[in-house]
Amino acid sequence: MKLYTKPGACSTADHIALQWTGKPFDVEILDKDTMKAPAYLAINPAGAVPAIVDGDFVLTQNAAIMGYIADSHPEAGLAGDGSARQRAEASRWLAFVNSDLHPAFKPLFAPGLFSADHGDHAALREAAHRRLRGLFESADRQLQGRDWLAGFRSFADPYFYITLRWADGLKLDLSGLDNLAAFKRRMEADPGVRAALEAEGLS
Repeated sequence: MKLYTKPGACSTADHIALQWTGKPFDVEILDKDTMKAPAYLAINPAGAVPAIVDGDFVLTQNAAIMGYIADSHPEAGLAGDGSARQRAEASRWLAFVNSDLHPAFKPLFAPGLFSADHGDHAALREAAHRRLRGLFESADRQLQGRDWLAGFRSFADPYFYITLRWADGLKLDLSGLDNLAAFKRRMEADPGVRAALEAEGLS
């Protein structure tokens, strides 16, 4: 299994998940230029990360890749204990990050996608900050009394951790969300997380 990732992008979450399997894998670190080069476009014509190649099977889209990693390595417990209920719970929180939280950052990363008028961008940023604060407050409540989003370590946690790194970089106000802060500390102390970050040149 080979992962294509860009440092600090959502693909870093897949890198962490692969570390958590404890199984060997290959990784290729891309940048904005190599993501658009013909060699990678032959793998993912969208020129985006992540992508995984496993033999003759090529898979894109983060949520699908997380599920594939979990199902390929069930002993790692990334989708729970094998029960339908735990897989659904892990998938619920993966969906929260993938469908709600990640897209809420887009007006901050690329306001031009939402309005060509630069005069609108300040309002877009303000709305995005409010939306993100509300979503992170929901996650903070979910983490009350829990170490992990689903109640057990799952494929939702690396993806959520990456969004917390984005929030730090964008100086989002997460003050008072102590459960998030504790979760982030746990992740940063995790050997698999540290190995993935080091391999991608991230502090």
